[in-house]
Amino acid sequence: MSTHVSHSAMSADFQGLLKRLGQRLPTHCILTRREETRPFECDGLSLFREAPPVVVLPEDEAQVVEVVQACRAFNIPIVARGAGTGLSGGATPHARGVLLGLSKLNRILKIDVDAATAVVEPGVRNLAISEAAAPFGLYYAPDPSSQIACSIGGNIAENSGGVHCLKYGLTVHNVLRVRAVTSDGEIVELGSDAPDAPGLDLLAAFIGSEGMLGIVTQATVKLIPRPVCARVIMASFASVEAAGDAVANIIATGIVPAGLEMMDKRATQMVEPFVQAGYDLAAEAILLCESDGTLEEVEDEISRMQAVFVAAGATRLQVSASEEERLRFWAGRKNAFPAAGRVSPDYYCMDGTIPRRHLARVLTAIANMETEFGLRCANVFHAGDGNLHPLILFDAKIPEEVERAERFGAAILELCVEVGGTITGEHGVGIEKINQMCVQFTRQELDFFLALKQGFDPHGLLNPEKVIPTLARCAEYGRMHVHAGELRFPELPRF
Repeated sequence: MSTHVSHSAMSADFQGLLKRLGQRLPTHCILTRREETRPFECDGLSLFREAPPVVVLPEDEAQVVEVVQACRAFNIPIVARGAGTGLSGGATPHARGVLLGLSKLNRILKIDVDAATAVVEPGVRNLAISEAAAPFGLYYAPDPSSQIACSIGGNIAENSGGVHCLKYGLTVHNVLRVRAVTSDGEIVELGSDAPDAPGLDLLAAFIGSEGMLGIVTQATVKLIPRPVCARVIMASFASVEAAGDAVANIIATGIVPAGLEMMDKRATQMVEPFVQAGYDLAAEAILLCESDGTLEEVEDEISRMQAVFVAAGATRLQVSASEEERLRFWAGRKNAFPAAGRVSPDYYCMDGTIPRRHLARVLTAIANMETEFGLRCANVFHAGDGNLHPLILFDAKIPEEVERAERFGAAILELCVEVGGTITGEHGVGIEKINQMCVQFTRQELDFFLALKQGFDPHGLLNPEKVIPTLARCAEYGRMHVHAGELRFPELPRF
Protein backbone atom coordinates (compact mmCIF):
# COMPACT_ATOMS: atom_id res chain seq x y z
CA MET A 1 0.00 0.00 0.00
CA SER A 2 1.30 3.43 -0.92
CA THR A 3 -0.34 6.27 0.98
CA HIS A 4 2.17 9.12 0.84
CA VAL A 5 0.40 10.73 -2.10
CA SER A 6 -2.99 11.19 -0.47
CA HIS A 7 -2.53 11.19 3.30
CA SER A 8 -1.81 14.89 3.55
CA ALA A 9 -5.23 15.72 2.16
CA MET A 10 -7.07 13.27 4.43
CA SER A 11 -8.75 14.04 7.73
CA ALA A 12 -7.31 12.76 10.98
CA ASP A 13 -10.14 10.23 11.20
CA PHE A 14 -9.35 8.90 7.76
CA GLN A 15 -5.66 8.65 8.54
CA GLY A 16 -6.56 6.77 11.72
CA LEU A 17 -8.76 4.43 9.69
CA LEU A 18 -5.96 3.68 7.23
CA LYS A 19 -3.53 3.04 10.04
CA ARG A 20 -5.92 0.56 11.66
CA LEU A 21 -6.69 -1.18 8.37
CA GLY A 22 -2.99 -1.40 7.59
CA GLN A 23 -2.46 -3.24 10.88
CA ARG A 24 -5.27 -5.75 10.37
CA LEU A 25 -5.42 -6.45 6.61
CA PRO A 26 -2.76 -7.48 4.10
CA THR A 27 -1.31 -4.37 2.47
CA HIS A 28 -2.23 -5.59 -1.03
CA CYS A 29 -5.92 -5.40 -0.05
CA ILE A 30 -5.77 -1.61 0.47
CA LEU A 31 -5.56 0.71 -2.54
CA THR A 32 -5.01 4.45 -2.24
CA ARG A 33 -3.05 5.50 -5.31
CA ARG A 34 -5.14 7.35 -7.91
CA GLU A 35 -4.22 4.91 -10.67
CA GLU A 36 -5.35 2.03 -8.44
CA THR A 37 -8.64 3.53 -7.31
CA ARG A 38 -9.74 5.09 -10.60
CA PRO A 39 -11.32 1.88 -12.01
CA PHE A 40 -13.76 2.02 -9.07
CA GLU A 41 -15.03 5.58 -9.59
CA CYS A 42 -18.35 4.47 -11.14
CA ASP A 43 -20.47 1.43 -11.85
CA GLY A 44 -22.10 0.69 -15.22
CA LEU A 45 -23.74 4.13 -15.14
CA SER A 46 -20.72 6.23 -16.04
CA LEU A 47 -22.61 9.54 -15.99
CA PHE A 48 -21.94 9.68 -12.24
CA ARG A 49 -18.33 9.44 -11.09
CA GLU A 50 -16.57 9.95 -7.77
CA ALA A 51 -12.96 9.13 -6.98
CA PRO A 52 -12.85 6.92 -3.85
CA PRO A 53 -10.27 8.01 -1.26
CA VAL A 54 -9.51 4.35 -0.57
CA VAL A 55 -10.55 0.98 -1.97
CA VAL A 56 -10.42 -2.07 0.28
CA LEU A 57 -10.57 -5.57 -1.23
CA PRO A 58 -11.08 -8.08 1.62
CA GLU A 59 -10.41 -11.74 0.97
CA ASP A 60 -12.78 -13.32 3.49
CA GLU A 61 -15.67 -12.56 5.82
CA ALA A 62 -13.42 -11.87 8.80
CA GLN A 63 -11.69 -9.10 6.86
CA VAL A 64 -15.06 -7.61 5.87
CA VAL A 65 -15.92 -7.45 9.57
CA GLU A 66 -12.58 -5.78 10.31
CA VAL A 67 -13.22 -3.11 7.67
CA VAL A 68 -16.75 -2.40 8.86
CA GLN A 69 -15.73 -2.21 12.52
CA ALA A 70 -12.91 0.17 11.64
CA CYS A 71 -15.25 2.39 9.64
CA ARG A 72 -17.71 2.38 12.51
CA ALA A 73 -14.97 3.36 14.96
CA PHE A 74 -14.02 6.39 12.85
CA ASN A 75 -17.53 7.13 11.54
CA ILE A 76 -16.49 6.64 7.91
CA PRO A 77 -19.12 5.75 5.23
CA ILE A 78 -18.90 2.45 3.35
CA VAL A 79 -20.04 1.67 -0.19
CA ALA A 80 -20.08 -2.02 -1.05
CA ARG A 81 -19.31 -2.97 -4.64
CA GLY A 82 -19.61 -6.23 -6.54
CA ALA A 83 -18.70 -6.56 -10.20
CA GLY A 84 -19.60 -2.94 -10.98
CA THR A 85 -22.21 -3.84 -13.63
CA GLY A 86 -25.03 -1.93 -11.90
CA LEU A 87 -26.83 0.73 -13.92
CA SER A 88 -28.22 3.19 -11.37
CA GLY A 89 -25.08 4.53 -9.71
CA GLY A 90 -25.68 2.38 -6.63
CA ALA A 91 -21.97 1.54 -6.33
CA THR A 92 -20.75 5.10 -6.95
CA PRO A 93 -18.13 5.77 -4.24
CA HIS A 94 -18.66 8.23 -1.41
CA ALA A 95 -16.26 11.18 -1.55
CA ARG A 96 -15.31 10.70 2.10
CA GLY A 97 -15.80 6.98 2.41
CA VAL A 98 -14.39 3.52 1.82
CA LEU A 99 -15.18 1.63 -1.36
CA LEU A 100 -15.47 -1.99 -0.20
CA GLY A 101 -14.98 -4.35 -3.15
CA LEU A 102 -16.19 -7.92 -2.62
CA SER A 103 -14.88 -9.50 -5.81
CA LYS A 104 -12.35 -11.67 -3.94
CA LEU A 105 -15.12 -13.44 -2.00
CA ASN A 106 -15.83 -15.60 -5.02
CA ARG A 107 -16.11 -19.19 -3.84
CA ILE A 108 -18.97 -21.60 -4.42
CA LEU A 109 -18.97 -23.18 -0.98
CA LYS A 110 -21.48 -25.98 -1.51
CA ILE A 111 -23.91 -27.45 -4.01
CA ASP A 112 -26.55 -29.59 -2.33
CA VAL A 113 -28.09 -31.70 -5.07
CA ASP A 114 -30.74 -33.27 -2.82
CA ALA A 115 -31.93 -29.90 -1.51
CA ALA A 116 -31.35 -28.21 -4.90
CA THR A 117 -29.45 -25.29 -3.37
CA ALA A 118 -26.05 -23.65 -3.67
CA VAL A 119 -24.15 -21.75 -0.97
CA VAL A 120 -22.02 -19.02 -2.51
CA GLU A 121 -19.99 -15.96 -1.59
CA PRO A 122 -21.10 -12.56 -2.93
CA GLY A 123 -18.39 -12.26 -5.57
CA VAL A 124 -19.48 -15.42 -7.43
CA ARG A 125 -20.63 -14.60 -10.95
CA ASN A 126 -24.29 -15.26 -11.69
CA LEU A 127 -23.52 -17.58 -14.61
CA ALA A 128 -20.86 -19.46 -12.64
CA ILE A 129 -23.57 -20.86 -10.35
CA SER A 130 -25.38 -22.47 -13.28
CA GLU A 131 -22.10 -23.72 -14.72
CA ALA A 132 -21.22 -25.41 -11.44
CA ALA A 133 -24.71 -26.92 -11.11
CA ALA A 134 -24.94 -28.11 -14.72
CA PRO A 135 -23.37 -31.57 -14.12
CA PHE A 136 -26.27 -32.28 -11.76
CA GLY A 137 -28.95 -31.17 -14.23
CA LEU A 138 -29.64 -27.99 -12.23
CA TYR A 139 -29.27 -24.26 -12.79
CA TYR A 140 -29.88 -20.84 -11.19
CA ALA A 141 -32.87 -19.20 -12.88
CA PRO A 142 -32.39 -15.39 -12.61
CA ASP A 143 -30.37 -14.40 -15.67
CA PRO A 144 -29.65 -10.66 -16.05
CA SER A 145 -28.19 -9.62 -19.39
CA SER A 146 -24.88 -9.11 -17.59
CA GLN A 147 -24.93 -12.61 -16.07
CA ILE A 148 -21.55 -13.51 -17.53
CA ALA A 149 -20.00 -10.77 -15.35
CA CYS A 150 -22.41 -9.64 -12.61
CA SER A 151 -22.05 -11.08 -9.12
CA ILE A 152 -24.66 -12.66 -6.86
CA GLY A 153 -24.03 -10.05 -4.15
CA GLY A 154 -24.89 -7.29 -6.61
CA ASN A 155 -27.93 -9.25 -7.79
CA ILE A 156 -29.14 -9.39 -4.18
CA ALA A 157 -28.52 -5.68 -3.70
CA GLU A 158 -30.57 -4.78 -6.79
CA ASN A 159 -33.07 -7.68 -6.80
CA SER A 160 -32.04 -8.47 -10.37
CA GLY A 161 -34.25 -10.34 -12.81
CA GLY A 162 -33.50 -11.30 -16.40
CA VAL A 163 -35.26 -12.62 -19.46
CA HIS A 164 -36.66 -15.64 -17.58
CA CYS A 165 -37.97 -13.76 -14.53
CA LEU A 166 -41.58 -13.90 -15.77
CA LYS A 167 -41.87 -17.62 -15.03
CA TYR A 168 -39.11 -18.18 -12.48
CA GLY A 169 -39.07 -14.91 -10.56
CA LEU A 170 -36.57 -12.28 -9.52
CA THR A 171 -33.64 -12.70 -7.15
CA VAL A 172 -35.98 -12.33 -4.15
CA HIS A 173 -37.84 -15.46 -5.25
CA ASN A 174 -34.66 -17.50 -5.65
CA VAL A 175 -32.63 -16.69 -2.52
CA LEU A 176 -33.36 -18.64 0.67
CA ARG A 177 -30.82 -17.22 3.09
CA VAL A 178 -28.36 -14.36 3.35
CA ARG A 179 -25.47 -13.94 5.76
CA ALA A 180 -24.50 -10.29 6.12
CA VAL A 181 -22.43 -7.83 8.15
CA THR A 182 -24.29 -4.92 9.76
CA SER A 183 -22.92 -1.41 10.12
CA ASP A 184 -21.84 -2.34 13.67
CA GLY A 185 -19.66 -5.13 12.27
CA GLU A 186 -21.97 -7.87 13.54
CA ILE A 187 -22.93 -10.92 11.50
CA VAL A 188 -26.63 -11.62 10.98
CA GLU A 189 -28.45 -14.36 9.07
CA LEU A 190 -31.76 -13.66 7.36
CA GLY A 191 -34.05 -16.36 5.99
CA SER A 192 -33.25 -20.06 6.32
CA ASP A 193 -32.40 -23.13 4.29
CA ALA A 194 -36.08 -24.07 4.44
CA PRO A 195 -38.68 -22.55 2.10
CA ASP A 196 -39.82 -20.25 4.91
CA ALA A 197 -38.46 -18.81 8.15
CA PRO A 198 -40.17 -17.81 11.38
CA GLY A 199 -40.76 -14.19 12.29
CA LEU A 200 -40.73 -11.09 10.11
CA ASP A 201 -39.65 -11.57 6.51
CA LEU A 202 -36.55 -9.41 6.80
CA LEU A 203 -34.90 -11.30 3.95
CA ALA A 204 -37.38 -9.86 1.46
CA ALA A 205 -36.72 -6.37 2.84
CA PHE A 206 -32.96 -6.90 2.58
CA ILE A 207 -32.99 -8.12 -1.03
CA GLY A 208 -33.14 -5.05 -3.26
CA SER A 209 -31.99 -2.69 -0.51
CA GLU A 210 -28.96 -1.57 -2.56
CA GLY A 211 -26.31 -2.09 0.11
CA MET A 212 -27.99 0.24 2.60
CA LEU A 213 -28.93 -2.36 5.22
CA GLY A 214 -25.92 -4.68 5.34
CA ILE A 215 -23.05 -6.23 3.39
CA VAL A 216 -23.63 -9.73 2.01
CA THR A 217 -20.91 -12.26 2.74
CA GLN A 218 -22.76 -15.47 1.87
CA ALA A 219 -26.02 -16.53 0.23
CA THR A 220 -27.99 -19.75 -0.21
CA VAL A 221 -29.78 -19.79 -3.56
CA LYS A 222 -32.34 -22.12 -5.10
CA LEU A 223 -31.44 -24.34 -8.00
CA ILE A 224 -34.05 -25.80 -10.36
CA PRO A 225 -33.96 -28.72 -12.77
CA ARG A 226 -32.92 -27.82 -16.27
CA PRO A 227 -35.94 -28.36 -18.55
CA VAL A 228 -35.90 -31.24 -21.00
CA CYS A 229 -36.82 -28.97 -23.86
CA ALA A 230 -36.98 -25.23 -24.59
CA ARG A 231 -37.98 -23.43 -27.78
CA VAL A 232 -38.43 -19.78 -28.71
CA ILE A 233 -40.90 -18.12 -31.07
CA MET A 234 -39.74 -14.98 -32.84
CA ALA A 235 -42.93 -13.13 -33.74
CA SER A 236 -42.81 -10.06 -36.01
CA PHE A 237 -45.32 -7.21 -35.96
CA ALA A 238 -46.01 -4.22 -38.19
CA SER A 239 -46.37 -1.88 -35.18
CA VAL A 240 -45.33 -1.70 -31.55
CA GLU A 241 -49.02 -1.34 -30.69
CA ALA A 242 -49.79 -4.74 -32.22
CA ALA A 243 -46.84 -6.31 -30.40
CA GLY A 244 -47.99 -4.77 -27.12
CA ASP A 245 -51.48 -6.12 -27.62
CA ALA A 246 -50.02 -9.58 -28.33
CA VAL A 247 -48.19 -9.50 -24.98
CA ALA A 248 -51.39 -8.70 -23.13
CA ASN A 249 -53.24 -11.44 -25.02
CA ILE A 250 -50.62 -14.09 -24.19
CA ILE A 251 -50.93 -13.37 -20.47
CA ALA A 252 -54.73 -13.17 -20.70
CA THR A 253 -54.90 -16.73 -22.05
CA GLY A 254 -53.25 -18.03 -18.87
CA ILE A 255 -49.98 -18.93 -20.57
CA VAL A 256 -46.88 -18.13 -18.50
CA PRO A 257 -43.93 -18.19 -20.92
CA ALA A 258 -40.45 -18.92 -19.66
CA GLY A 259 -39.52 -15.59 -21.22
CA LEU A 260 -41.39 -12.89 -23.13
CA GLU A 261 -39.27 -10.05 -24.50
CA MET A 262 -39.90 -7.22 -26.96
CA MET A 263 -37.49 -5.25 -29.13
CA ASP A 264 -38.43 -2.39 -31.42
CA LYS A 265 -37.09 -1.88 -34.93
CA ARG A 266 -34.25 0.42 -33.89
CA ALA A 267 -33.11 -2.13 -31.33
CA THR A 268 -33.16 -5.09 -33.72
CA GLN A 269 -31.33 -3.14 -36.40
CA MET A 270 -28.75 -2.12 -33.80
CA VAL A 271 -28.24 -5.67 -32.53
CA GLU A 272 -28.38 -7.81 -35.66
CA PRO A 273 -25.03 -6.73 -37.21
CA PHE A 274 -23.39 -7.25 -33.80
CA VAL A 275 -24.76 -10.71 -32.95
CA GLN A 276 -26.31 -12.02 -36.20
CA ALA A 277 -29.20 -13.48 -34.24
CA GLY A 278 -31.44 -13.87 -37.29
CA TYR A 279 -33.88 -11.11 -36.36
CA ASP A 280 -36.53 -9.82 -38.75
CA LEU A 281 -35.20 -6.36 -39.59
CA ALA A 282 -38.33 -5.33 -41.50
CA ALA A 283 -40.59 -5.65 -38.45
CA GLU A 284 -41.47 -2.58 -36.39
CA ALA A 285 -41.26 -4.80 -33.31
CA ILE A 286 -40.45 -8.42 -32.52
CA LEU A 287 -41.39 -10.60 -29.58
CA LEU A 288 -39.23 -13.45 -28.28
CA CYS A 289 -41.49 -15.89 -26.46
CA GLU A 290 -40.04 -19.04 -24.90
CA SER A 291 -41.68 -22.25 -23.73
CA ASP A 292 -39.86 -24.84 -21.65
CA GLY A 293 -40.75 -28.15 -20.03
CA THR A 294 -41.27 -31.65 -21.40
CA LEU A 295 -41.41 -32.22 -25.14
CA GLU A 296 -45.19 -32.58 -25.00
CA GLU A 297 -45.68 -29.46 -22.87
CA VAL A 298 -43.51 -27.35 -25.13
CA GLU A 299 -45.19 -28.57 -28.32
CA ASP A 300 -48.64 -27.74 -26.94
CA GLU A 301 -47.64 -24.34 -25.55
CA ILE A 302 -45.81 -23.28 -28.71
CA SER A 303 -48.94 -24.10 -30.72
CA ARG A 304 -51.14 -22.03 -28.39
CA MET A 305 -48.70 -19.12 -28.44
CA GLN A 306 -48.59 -19.12 -32.24
CA ALA A 307 -52.38 -18.97 -32.38
CA VAL A 308 -52.41 -15.92 -30.11
CA PHE A 309 -49.76 -14.15 -32.19
CA VAL A 310 -51.57 -14.85 -35.46
CA ALA A 311 -54.80 -13.47 -33.99
CA ALA A 312 -52.89 -10.38 -32.85
CA GLY A 313 -51.68 -9.72 -36.40
CA ALA A 314 -48.17 -11.20 -36.46
CA THR A 315 -46.59 -10.75 -39.88
CA ARG A 316 -44.06 -13.54 -39.42
CA LEU A 317 -43.49 -16.42 -37.01
CA GLN A 318 -40.26 -18.36 -36.63
CA VAL A 319 -39.73 -21.10 -34.05
CA SER A 320 -36.19 -22.03 -33.03
CA ALA A 321 -35.30 -25.28 -34.78
CA SER A 322 -32.35 -26.15 -32.53
CA GLU A 323 -30.82 -25.30 -29.18
CA GLU A 324 -28.14 -23.34 -31.02
CA GLU A 325 -30.77 -21.16 -32.71
CA ARG A 326 -32.65 -20.65 -29.42
CA LEU A 327 -29.48 -19.43 -27.74
CA ARG A 328 -28.76 -17.17 -30.72
CA PHE A 329 -32.19 -15.53 -30.43
CA TRP A 330 -31.54 -14.82 -26.76
CA ALA A 331 -27.95 -13.70 -27.40
CA GLY A 332 -29.30 -10.85 -29.49
CA ARG A 333 -31.58 -9.67 -26.71
CA LYS A 334 -28.89 -10.03 -24.04
CA ASN A 335 -26.37 -8.07 -26.12
CA ALA A 336 -28.64 -5.13 -26.88
CA PHE A 337 -26.77 -2.88 -24.45
CA PRO A 338 -23.23 -3.44 -25.78
CA ALA A 339 -24.57 -3.29 -29.34
CA ALA A 340 -25.63 0.29 -28.66
CA GLY A 341 -21.93 1.19 -28.61
CA ARG A 342 -21.74 0.42 -32.34
CA VAL A 343 -24.26 3.10 -33.27
CA SER A 344 -23.76 5.78 -30.61
CA PRO A 345 -20.80 7.13 -28.60
CA ASP A 346 -22.83 6.70 -25.39
CA TYR A 347 -26.14 5.32 -24.20
CA TYR A 348 -28.27 5.77 -21.12
CA CYS A 349 -30.13 2.60 -20.14
CA MET A 350 -33.37 3.34 -18.33
CA ASP A 351 -35.36 0.95 -16.15
CA GLY A 352 -39.03 1.38 -15.31
CA THR A 353 -42.02 -0.92 -14.98
CA ILE A 354 -45.58 -0.38 -16.20
CA PRO A 355 -48.84 -2.35 -16.35
CA ARG A 356 -48.70 -4.50 -19.49
CA ARG A 357 -51.91 -2.99 -20.85
CA HIS A 358 -50.12 0.36 -21.25
CA LEU A 359 -47.18 -0.94 -23.33
CA ALA A 360 -48.41 0.56 -26.59
CA ARG A 361 -49.28 3.90 -24.98
CA VAL A 362 -45.91 4.24 -23.30
CA LEU A 363 -43.90 3.23 -26.37
CA THR A 364 -45.81 5.75 -28.48
CA ALA A 365 -45.09 8.43 -25.88
CA ILE A 366 -41.37 7.54 -25.88
CA ALA A 367 -41.33 7.91 -29.67
CA ASN A 368 -42.79 11.41 -29.27
CA MET A 369 -40.18 12.20 -26.62
CA GLU A 370 -37.44 11.44 -29.17
CA THR A 371 -38.62 14.47 -31.11
CA GLU A 372 -39.06 16.58 -27.97
CA PHE A 373 -35.54 15.91 -26.68
CA GLY A 374 -33.81 15.50 -30.05
CA LEU A 375 -32.30 12.11 -29.21
CA ARG A 376 -32.78 8.57 -30.49
CA CYS A 377 -34.09 5.79 -28.27
CA ALA A 378 -34.02 2.02 -28.81
CA ASN A 379 -36.48 -0.03 -26.77
CA VAL A 380 -35.75 -3.49 -25.36
CA PHE A 381 -37.60 -4.87 -22.38
CA HIS A 382 -39.10 -7.69 -20.40
CA ALA A 383 -42.52 -7.40 -22.00
CA GLY A 384 -44.06 -10.17 -19.91
CA ASP A 385 -43.81 -8.18 -16.68
CA GLY A 386 -43.77 -4.69 -18.18
CA ASN A 387 -40.15 -3.92 -17.27
CA LEU A 388 -38.93 -1.34 -19.80
CA HIS A 389 -35.29 -0.75 -20.74
CA PRO A 390 -35.23 2.21 -23.15
CA LEU A 391 -31.72 2.93 -24.43
CA ILE A 392 -31.28 6.67 -24.93
CA LEU A 393 -28.46 7.31 -27.42
CA PHE A 394 -26.32 10.44 -26.98
CA ASP A 395 -22.78 11.83 -27.04
CA ALA A 396 -21.25 12.48 -23.61
CA LYS A 397 -18.75 14.88 -25.18
CA ILE A 398 -21.63 17.28 -25.80
CA PRO A 399 -22.79 18.62 -22.40
CA GLU A 400 -26.13 19.74 -23.81
CA GLU A 401 -26.84 16.18 -25.02
CA VAL A 402 -26.01 14.79 -21.58
CA GLU A 403 -28.51 17.19 -20.02
CA ARG A 404 -31.17 16.25 -22.58
CA ALA A 405 -30.53 12.53 -22.04
CA GLU A 406 -31.06 12.96 -18.29
CA ARG A 407 -34.28 14.90 -18.83
CA PHE A 408 -35.45 12.30 -21.38
CA GLY A 409 -34.83 9.54 -18.85
CA ALA A 410 -36.65 11.43 -16.09
CA ALA A 411 -39.64 11.95 -18.37
CA ILE A 412 -39.82 8.21 -19.12
CA LEU A 413 -39.70 7.31 -15.43
CA GLU A 414 -42.39 9.81 -14.51
CA LEU A 415 -44.57 8.52 -17.32
CA CYS A 416 -44.21 5.05 -15.79
CA VAL A 417 -45.54 6.40 -12.50
CA GLU A 418 -48.34 8.25 -14.28
CA VAL A 419 -49.71 5.05 -15.84
CA GLY A 420 -49.58 3.17 -12.54
CA GLY A 421 -46.08 1.69 -12.74
CA THR A 422 -42.81 2.19 -10.87
CA ILE A 423 -39.50 3.92 -11.49
CA THR A 424 -37.48 0.71 -11.41
CA GLY A 425 -37.85 -2.98 -12.10
CA GLU A 426 -34.42 -4.43 -11.47
CA HIS A 427 -31.72 -1.75 -11.77
CA GLY A 428 -32.46 -0.06 -8.47
CA VAL A 429 -32.63 3.64 -7.58
CA GLY A 430 -29.06 4.44 -6.58
CA ILE A 431 -28.39 8.10 -7.27
CA GLU A 432 -29.86 8.01 -10.78
CA LYS A 433 -33.54 7.98 -9.79
CA ILE A 434 -33.49 9.63 -6.40
CA ASN A 435 -35.49 12.62 -7.66
CA GLN A 436 -38.16 10.36 -9.11
CA MET A 437 -38.58 8.77 -5.67
CA CYS A 438 -40.13 12.13 -4.77
CA VAL A 439 -42.64 11.70 -7.58
CA GLN A 440 -43.63 8.12 -6.82
CA PHE A 441 -43.82 8.19 -3.01
CA THR A 442 -45.28 10.49 -0.38
CA ARG A 443 -43.05 11.94 2.32
CA GLN A 444 -44.66 9.62 4.85
CA GLU A 445 -43.74 6.60 2.74
CA LEU A 446 -40.19 7.86 2.29
CA ASP A 447 -39.86 8.33 6.03
CA PHE A 448 -40.98 4.74 6.57
CA PHE A 449 -38.21 3.64 4.20
CA LEU A 450 -35.77 5.75 6.19
CA ALA A 451 -36.98 4.19 9.45
CA LEU A 452 -36.27 0.71 8.06
CA LYS A 453 -32.76 1.77 7.07
CA GLN A 454 -32.14 3.25 10.50
CA GLY A 455 -33.32 0.02 12.09
CA PHE A 456 -30.53 -1.85 10.29
CA ASP A 457 -28.00 1.00 10.06
CA PRO A 458 -28.58 3.52 12.88
CA HIS A 459 -25.27 5.26 12.13
CA GLY A 460 -26.13 5.87 8.47
CA LEU A 461 -22.77 4.56 7.25
CA LEU A 462 -23.89 2.07 4.59
CA ASN A 463 -24.20 3.55 1.09
CA PRO A 464 -25.45 6.91 2.39
CA GLU A 465 -27.09 9.71 0.36
CA LYS A 466 -28.69 7.30 -2.10
CA VAL A 467 -32.15 5.87 -2.81
CA ILE A 468 -34.09 7.78 -0.11
CA PRO A 469 -34.34 11.52 -0.88
CA THR A 470 -34.40 14.12 1.85
CA LEU A 471 -37.35 16.43 2.43
CA ALA A 472 -35.29 19.35 1.12
CA ARG A 473 -34.39 17.47 -2.05
CA CYS A 474 -38.01 16.59 -2.78
CA ALA A 475 -39.13 20.14 -2.10
CA GLU A 476 -36.48 21.49 -4.48
CA TYR A 477 -37.38 18.96 -7.17
CA GLY A 478 -41.06 19.78 -6.70
CA ARG A 479 -40.39 23.48 -7.33
CA MET A 480 -38.44 22.83 -10.53
CA HIS A 481 -40.67 20.02 -11.76
CA VAL A 482 -43.41 20.56 -14.33
CA HIS A 483 -45.83 18.54 -12.16
CA ALA A 484 -44.89 20.36 -8.97
CA GLY A 485 -48.54 20.96 -8.20
CA GLU A 486 -49.11 17.22 -7.91
CA LEU A 487 -46.35 16.71 -5.36
CA ARG A 488 -47.30 16.80 -1.70
CA PHE A 489 -44.67 16.71 1.03
CA PRO A 490 -46.33 17.04 4.44
CA GLU A 491 -44.07 17.80 7.36
CA LEU A 492 -43.77 14.76 9.60
CA PRO A 493 -41.82 14.02 12.78
CA ARG A 494 -38.34 12.83 11.84
CA PHE A 495 -37.32 9.32 12.87
